Order: sequence, then structure tokens, then C-alpha cells
Amino acid sequence: MARIPDAFIDELLARTDIVEVVGGRVPLKRQGKEYAARCPFHDERSASFTVSPTKQFYHCFGCGAHGTAISFLMNYDRLEFLDAVDELAKRVGMEVPRETQQRNANPDTRDLYGAMEAANAFFRGQLARSDKARAYVDKRGIAQEIVERYGIGYAPDGFSALRDALGTDPRRMQLLERGGLFSKNDKGHVYDKFRDRLMFPIHDRRGRTIAFGGRVIDPEDSPKYLNSPETALFHKGRELYGLWQARQANQKLDRLIVVEGYMDVVALAQYGVSQAVATLGTATTPDHAELLFRNAPDVFFCFDGDRAGRSAAWKALESVLPRMKDGRQAFFLFLPDGEDPDSLVRQEGVDGFDARLRDATPLSEFFYASLSADVNLGSLDGKARLAERCKPLLAQIPDGAFGDLMRQRLTELTGVGARASTPQTHVPAQRASQATASGAQKPSLVRSAITHLLHRPGFALDLQPPFRFAVLRQPGIELLSELVLLVRERPDINTGALLEHFEGREELGALQKLAAHALPGEDAALRQVFLDNIARLDAEALQQRREELQARIASLDEAEKAELRDLLQARLQR
Repeated sequence: MARIPDAFIDELLARTDIVEVVGGRVPLKRQGKEYAARCPFHDERSASFTVSPTKQFYHCFGCGAHGTAISFLMNYDRLEFLDAVDELAKRVGMEVPRETQQRNANPDTRDLYGAMEAANAFFRGQLARSDKARAYVDKRGIAQEIVERYGIGYAPDGFSALRDALGTDPRRMQLLERGGLFSKNDKGHVYDKFRDRLMFPIHDRRGRTIAFGGRVIDPEDSPKYLNSPETALFHKGRELYGLWQARQANQKLDRLIVVEGYMDVVALAQYGVSQAVATLGTATTPDHAELLFRNAPDVFFCFDGDRAGRSAAWKALESVLPRMKDGRQAFFLFLPDGEDPDSLVRQEGVDGFDARLRDATPLSEFFYASLSADVNLGSLDGKARLAERCKPLLAQIPDGAFGDLMRQRLTELTGVGARASTPQTHVPAQRASQATASGAQKPSLVRSAITHLLHRPGFALDLQPPFRFAVLRQPGIELLSELVLLVRERPDINTGALLEHFEGREELGALQKLAAHALPGEDAALRQVFLDNIARLDAEALQQRREELQARIASLDEAEKAELRDLLQARLQR
């Protein structure tokens, strides 16, 4: 497998703002020069996950998760290495070398994508051949252009249509099964999962088919909607149906409209509303909320006006609230009884539907209306109850004007200040200061030099060869020497990329800890500390050599005797 050149990765990470990458997916709060959050990779109540804009890496003091923007996308978005590099490269206007893309593609993953595309082509071909399916599409008023845009197809009735067409060898059968297209009964018999259903391919953010949703044609059949199971490619809590098409149809997305079903998305598109997406048989998750706001500043949630719809709306609010940075807006449109976006847009047209969106309930209004529904705000007890309900939720809102206004609104309603007590969050500087409290051992020169180099890799460029310290017989010298040489070979490397270089090696754990702790001070002062450390290590190296020569003075040759004289003379002149 060809490697992506180190110089390309270094430049990519240098151009990438890891705070933007992580902050677009996880709510971050500033803590000094760093940012903190609850770790997205394990369950926790306090914020032990930190992101450093200067070091360009993240680290969790709870579970040990760490890395650069590349590894974050791989772990959070579950992307392959090349896909993560490609996504970051597109953000900063770089292009991954074509030869590297081809050689680095994971053959197994590539074949799985290929099998899903083959299934998609099969379903689309079957729609053209089925009078029943075409009649249903015509009855629903779906134009051919929309059928093509969304890749709508048809899964024939019977138990083996897809298997017979595509499962022609064990390898292909295995891929289709891994893609969630087959089911297996108690006797181990494999059969098509989707049968006699209108098929809606689900695409990832690069437009690749990763799963399917199937809708019944016969109203007597059930379930009404059937989705692919979770697979290596598909995680329903992280994908939105129609997002790929919405991005393709709109040069800039000013809004996204979240509806419940595939047909709602398609029907709205039919009438020119091309910003609709749907969750995939699940409530709105925090990952959905991040994905929505990464693509549009305004998000409209369309739900039934009944009890179930309002419950779903509240779950969406809970996912959205911690992501309400300034500039973002969320609205809730509750539909009349018996109506859905499909029926409304057909009855009222796009202008009528847009009018309903303009009258949608803002998040702030829905928030306070829901929490105060059973509270008597005319009594002190009622006001106290509302304040206590609101405090933990308001504490989740990121710092900014929206959070301030929400707390101000609570004060207006109850007369109670809504400033919650500061949560006990992890502050790296605090741990660092505790570790160096009175009585703690002063770090060795080698450890100090490595720490400074991890925080400011560019300091290595101030050193001039020969590097005398490299011959010292002390713990950590080989690691320090490797770091210095690595930086000099890759002058643009940052902390995150340095740590990436040691991935899989036993030194990584110690380097992570040193890089994660705060190193206070101005660059000039820190540089001088580093250079002083190296100078003292150089002096120790000279002393080590003097002692070696003196220990065998009787057997020294003329060159070694001259070297010893120079070393002794240098010591006298200091």
C-alpha cells in the first residue's frame, strides 16, 4: 500500500483547525487556551476531553482517546484513513495525490461499496420493469426527474430476486450479506431482506450508497417502512436520508427541514422544496443535530401535533440544545391532525408550506412552553419548580448570546437568576500544577526538553548539528534525538502529527501525557528553557566523554589524547 507523503499530511494538519473539526461535532467550551467537552468516545459526566488549537490534537484524560483531526474523523465519523484525509483536504482546498488515492483504497471496503451500488442498480432496473411499482409511483405523483435524483427503485416480490441476480459467487454473497441486504431464518436459509417494496437508497456524504429504506406498496403489508440494519458502512444515528441530494441541489444550504419519512422528502422535492431530510427510523440523535448544523444554520423539525409528535420534538430539542452556538436557529412545526408534509404541500403548494415554516415555533418558545405547561407561574413554588427544571438544560447551551438570552428569559418568568453553579470540569492546568506541587520531583533535563519540543516542535530548528547530547547514556535520549531529527526533516510538523508518528509504539503513552499537560509561558521564555536544557545536556555529554577517556588514559592513541586535552581545556575555560 502506498503511503500518503508525510509532507502532504503535515501541510494538511497545519492548514486544518482541529477546533473547527471537533467543535462541529462536539459542543466545546473554552478553558483558557484550550477547549473542553464531555468525551464523545465514552460515557462521562465531567469534561475530561480537551482540544488544543496550538498543539492541534485532542486528548481524553478519562479513556485515553487522542490524536489529530484525521484520527478524530476516523473514530467519530467512522471513516477510513483516506476518506478522513480526503474530507479534510476538501475543507482546506488541497487535493490528495490521485495515485495515492488509488493505491490506498481499502479493497475490502471498496468491494462493499461496489456491492451496494450493484444492488442499487438492480432495484432501479426493477422499477422500470414492474407495472405495479410504476403505477404506485404515478399514483403518488412522483416525477421521473425526482425518481432519478433520489435513485428510487423497486425490490421484486419473492425471496431470492436480488440473490439470484447478484449473489453469483460466495464472495458477492458475503458482501451483500454484510451490506444488510439478506436475512437468515432459524434454519440458516438466506433470503432477500427487501421484498415488494419501493426502495430508497441512502447515501453517505460522498454520495455513495450505504444502505436502503423500503416502503410497502400494498397498504395491508407491514411494517410500513423497513430500513437496512447497522453495517460497517451504515449507522442510522449518524445519517440523514436526502442530505446528499439537498447538498447537490443547493449551492448553499440556508435551512434544513427534518421530516419523518422518505416519501415526505421526495414529495417536498417534487414541489421544489429541496432542503428536506429524514431520520432513519430513529429519534433525532446528537450526531444528527451536529450533522444538521454543520450543513445549515437554520433547522426546522416537522412533527405531528399529537402527544407522540411533541415527545419526538422534545427529544430533538434535547439533542440540539448543547449545539446552539450563536448564529444557529432551530424551529418546530407541528402539523395538523391527519396531515404530513407530503399531504400539506400537495394541498397548499410550496407557498403555503413556506408560510407554515415562517410561523414555526422557535426553540426558545417551545422550550419554556413545554417546561411550564403544568407549572403555576402565579406562585412562588411554581416559579421555583420551573427554575430547577431549566437550570441543568440551560447549562448545556454553549457560551454566547443565545445562552445569555435564554437565562434572561428564565429570570423574566421566575425572577430567579439562572446561573448554574460551575460544573466540576477537568482543567489540564490544574492537574499539571498539582503534579508539580511542593515536594514533587523536578523533571529531568531530558524529560523537560522532550516536553518543550512536543509543545513547540519548531524549537528543534534552532539547534545546530552536531547534536552532542545524542551520545548520552541516559533514559529518553534516543527519543529526544528522534524527535529533533523528525522535526528537522519535517519543519512544518505540529504536536498532533508528532504524536501520530509514534502511533503503535510503546513511547506513545508517555508522549501523550507530556503533550496533554499545560506548559505555561511565552514562546521566547519557553524557547530559552529548551535551549538551556539542550546546552546542559551537551555539557553532560562532554563530561561523559572526558570520563571515558580518563578511565583508559594509559591506552589512548594520539588523536584521543588530543581530544582529552581539548575537553579539559574547555572545562577550565567555562
